Amino acid sequence: MKKIIMFVVIGLLLFGIQIASADEKAPQKVYDLAKSKLASYGTDAVIVAAVKDENAKGKTLDQIKSSDEKWKNTAGIDDNMNAMMSNTCAHELIKIADTSPSFVEIFVMDDKGANVCMTDKTSDYWQGDEAKFQKSFADGKGEVFVDNVEFDDSSQTYLVQVSVPVMDGGKAIGAITFGLDIDKIQ
Repeated sequence: MKKIIMFVVIGLLLFGIQIASADEKAPQKVYDLAKSKLASYGTDAVIVAAVKDENAKGKTLDQIKSSDEKWKNTAGIDDNMNAMMSNTCAHELIKIADTSPSFVEIFVMDDKGANVCMTDKTSDYWQGDEAKFQKSFADGKGEVFVDNVEFDDSSQTYLVQVSVPVMDGGKAIGAITFGLDIDKIQ
């Protein structure tokens, strides 16, 4: 009986620690990485060109929201999603992801927050209504945004999303979000 109580207490303590660790401010090493290495990817020529091309299509917010609904209701990966994971921009993201084991996902958004390219399928197509886009795009001014650390059930890891602007001529034209495994950041 004492062993069962001990296991229950240990389990509760561990569960409590997990809850306390989730949704906390990211450690300083994440901010340092965000403002240096990650921010520099916002001027990568391949990424900038892909965002400029996507912005030139002139999609309306209604068109984007319609695509977003279809995206969220699509099980698996359709042709459009596959194209975003295999275009030139996606290949550039894969090269970036291969530089560090901390990268769990990377995706690029246009000036309205719609996906341009990605390493993995995102849960939705339109990020424009989320802080990751709004704070990094910053109405065209561009800012680095580090979200809180959260526990990701699918990967069973603590992740932090860092978003940086895609810059062209001193103006934000889109954004990049990096999903980072907090335990693998060096």
